[in-house]
Amino acid sequence: MSAEPAETEPSSAPRTRPRQWRLAVQIVVGLLVVYVVLAYLVVPLAWKRHERRHPWLDDVRGITQTADGIPGDPLNVSLIGTEAELKGLMTDAGWYPANPLGLRSDLKIAADTVLERPYDEAPVSNLYLFGRKEDLAFEQPVGDDPRRRHHVRYWRTSEKEPSGRPAWIGSITYDQRVGFSHTTGQITHHIGPDVDAERDRIFEQLEKTGRLDRVEIVDDFHEIREGRNGGGDPWYTDGRLFVGTIKITLIGDLHHE
Repeated sequence: MSAEPAETEPSSAPRTRPRQWRLAVQIVVGLLVVYVVLAYLVVPLAWKRHERRHPWLDDVRGITQTADGIPGDPLNVSLIGTEAELKGLMTDAGWYPANPLGLRSDLKIAADTVLERPYDEAPVSNLYLFGRKEDLAFEQPVGDDPRRRHHVRYWRTSEKEPSGRPAWIGSITYDQRVGFSHTTGQITHHIGPDVDAERDRIFEQLEKTGRLDRVEIVDDFHEIREGRNGGGDPWYTDGRLFVGTIKITLIGDLHHE
């Protein structure tokens, strides 16, 4: 008699594979949750506590702050004129107004960065001065890559010139790449360290428009000549602030503020 073949147990591989995939997905999701909590909640909170131990930071003139209270980019430019005059000047100099932050603009800049497509009005992250985010923001793209761009933020001050036109103060820097923040781990643009080069460059452009009445240089505006911004990027400056007074225009007179 021939021996009957021994019965084999059904393979557990088909059952094991879905379990492995579910476990892998759970691990990935868990790591993402941990990253978001650390980078966007825990680390910024730790920075806020750290700043309380250094109250002299509150007295540093000319430094912006991030939304988390971390020291941001230095202030280095100023303009005097109405909002309409400032916008007209920046447009004539070849700058684009930055779109506000939002889901649509965030997704667009992410896609354009990956695909290296131009995005002339890409949003900039918010920085804070006088207890509020920037009032106006402009940028100049570099080629077709949104990871590299020149950008400037302006805050309207409470100061006014004798004619009643407001003074604006701003911070201009150069985004040279995208990466993780060295302080919080958040995804951010990393700036170039020579902020003076950006200051000089924009004022050359503004003067070429013929719309500046005069340019003044405030020496020793910055008591601190070097530091790191909210992304942990080093910067340095000669401490000077450039102040440009915009020529009064018809549009400015009609929108006199």
